[in-house]
Amino acid sequence: MTENSENQVEEEAAASAAAETAESETVAEAQPEAQADEKPAPLSKKKQFIQILKFTGFSISAGVIQLLSFSILYEWAKCLPWWPSYLISIVLSVIWNFTFNRKFTFASAANVPLAMALVTVYYCMFIPVSVFGGDALEELWGEKLGIVVTVLMMIINFVTEFLWDKFLVFNDRVMKKIEGLFKRKKKDGESDEPPQA
Repeated sequence: MTENSENQVEEEAAASAAAETAESETVAEAQPEAQADEKPAPLSKKKQFIQILKFTGFSISAGVIQLLSFSILYEWAKCLPWWPSYLISIVLSVIWNFTFNRKFTFASAANVPLAMALVTVYYCMFIPVSVFGGDALEELWGEKLGIVVTVLMMIINFVTEFLWDKFLVFNDRVMKKIEGLFKRKKKDGESDEPPQA
């Protein structure tokens, strides 16, 4: 082989290697975008069970806070009627429950203000029903069963909040869609005309 043909082969090999490197970099750059669009892998049954156990544990601790604060206000101090005692106690337990379930149960790094807003929407629906329904039951069953009414409302809250949190608040795909709606509305509301001085 002549020297020119050897140089030509080396140049072709170098060009081929450079093309392969560029192609692999392009594929590597495209993969994170493709992975971001993919659905997250569903949780195994074991992980779902652990998630339910964690939610139950934090809900029990929130329930203890709710029962203690309710008992202090309604049973021991007797300073408030049933519904304000219940309302104050549920707000305290919600703050506790949201904080720990977001961090440990669902390990969500989603938009915290949006997640809290969705929890607020849930409680804007749940609290009036539980306050007025619980107050009616307390009047019907009597003051001695006020704590039983509170426990009944806590059980209903536990089941419905778990479903709300799991499938809406701490579901990253749903949260991204909701964030996308807000971003789209913001873009639609922006004017193409420059601001007038």
